[in-house]
Amino acid sequence: MKIAILGAGAMGSLFGARLAEAGQAVTLLDIDDAHLGAIRSHGLRLQTAAPDRWVTNLAVSRPEQAGAQPDLIIVFTKSMHTRAALTSLRHAIGPGTYLLTLQNGLGNVEKLREFVPLERILAGVTTWPADLVGPGHVRSHGEGAIRMMSADGTVRPIVGQVVDALANAGLRCIADPDVWAAIWEKVAFNAALNTLCAVLGCTVDQLDLTPDGRRLALSIALEVVSVARARGIDANPASVEASVIHAIENHRGHQPSMLQDILAGRRTEIESIGGAVVAEARAAGVAVPDTACLLHLVRLAEARAVTGA
Repeated sequence: MKIAILGAGAMGSLFGARLAEAGQAVTLLDIDDAHLGAIRSHGLRLQTAAPDRWVTNLAVSRPEQAGAQPDLIIVFTKSMHTRAALTSLRHAIGPGTYLLTLQNGLGNVEKLREFVPLERILAGVTTWPADLVGPGHVRSHGEGAIRMMSADGTVRPIVGQVVDALANAGLRCIADPDVWAAIWEKVAFNAALNTLCAVLGCTVDQLDLTPDGRRLALSIALEVVSVARARGIDANPASVEASVIHAIENHRGHQPSMLQDILAGRRTEIESIGGAVVAEARAAGVAVPDTACLLHLVRLAEARAVTGA
């Protein structure tokens, strides 16, 4: 397949490198010229459990300079940048191009529908870990998986083709009719841990310094699950609770992306996570007091960080 990765940060670079190693024709699209230049000159350095290696069969480009129309575009930009990124790439979205979102949060499919019909959109969730160490250098330690499906639930040939491409790259991908439950479960996980760490300036494991941290994280996660279930989505509260507890007990020293954004003075993904959940809760008549409180606190922390106040 001809595959374009829109947003070649940590996750986009990891996926692009693994797909290229498996023989796919991959182009990384990003606006980070230093990162693109390093890959163009030396290839992408990939650190995983396997020996370090350089992936040299990757094409790179800024979105507005992209050439041939790909079969598949995997969207990894942060949700607030999706519309602008796809607008700059509109010329390369052909009548047979499919879009796959593996982004955090809610509302991503709705943004993609501005560019292609719903039947050409795939939606999924991934648990693969990745860190961008520096220009042309990505690291991933640990295992993950991908669950995905057509956004409208229809099983089309493209679903199997994309699952095979990702699975053959060692990315452990399955087609999942319950993908929306998986998406909401990850939103619940992120709403709990990302927001608390962003506001407190702490790592995930530090939420266990007192019982209050774990208790509050679980309360937020289960509030989000209650919203999903009110919308008819069968998110599993036990699974979410187990994931949150596992992260608190095992992700030592990990700074979630929302905290990294605050520390770097960047905008966060709070609107597609906490903001979207609170809006859905309001529409469904579900009370989410802890989630709403953290939404307001992250907005304030973000405003301070972005303005330097």
